[in-house]
Amino acid sequence: MSSIAENYSSIGQQIKLATQKAGRDANAVTLLAVSKTRTAEDIRGLYQLGQRQFGENYTQEALEKIAALSDLPIIWHFIGPIQSNKSRSIAEHFDWVHSVDRLKIAKRLSEQRPSHLPALNICVQVNISHELSKSGCLPESAEALLNQIAELPNLSLRGLMAIPAATTDKTEQRQALASMKHLFETLQKKHPSLDTLSMGMSNDMEIAIQEGATMVRIGTALFGPRS
Repeated sequence: MSSIAENYSSIGQQIKLATQKAGRDANAVTLLAVSKTRTAEDIRGLYQLGQRQFGENYTQEALEKIAALSDLPIIWHFIGPIQSNKSRSIAEHFDWVHSVDRLKIAKRLSEQRPSHLPALNICVQVNISHELSKSGCLPESAEALLNQIAELPNLSLRGLMAIPAATTDKTEQRQALASMKHLFETLQKKHPSLDTLSMGMSNDMEIAIQEGATMVRIGTALFGPRS
């Protein structure tokens, strides 16, 4: 846990410096700890250090951890691909979903969100790099999808999420992230509720912050390499 604590402190400093460097407000960027494949004990330890928001990719694994950590007021984000037969569990147990990429899934989440819970926070996933292997709606289809989701009850339309093509080329990274920022700002004019741009991971966090990310999803740099 000591190494996770050191990583957590280091990442907090990196986010702070990158935010200052970009001339943005000190609290403009939220850290989302990506805890897939990590233990409930790891999450509990990080919570005790001050982290409150955790992202999970796999429904069944996440449900077990949510149950084990039910004594903590963690804000749970679902960030993985959504299978139709898992949508009810996601609607019932998560606070945020970042990976909505089609109307069918949004409708299921809306219908299956329990009435006693607050509206489910939704980010639309955009396939900004046009990768055939990736989930996400195409950038040119995002506006139509947002318009449709905005009409659904029990959902709160909050933003966009992207996983740009993996590359170590900083110029390519920046181009993809800048495209997301432009799309976000364009759609924000028509949907003022949009306040979240979820982009940036361990390898491109600083550039993502420079390009306007409001939430960065960090796993490996926080918890260390997965076993």
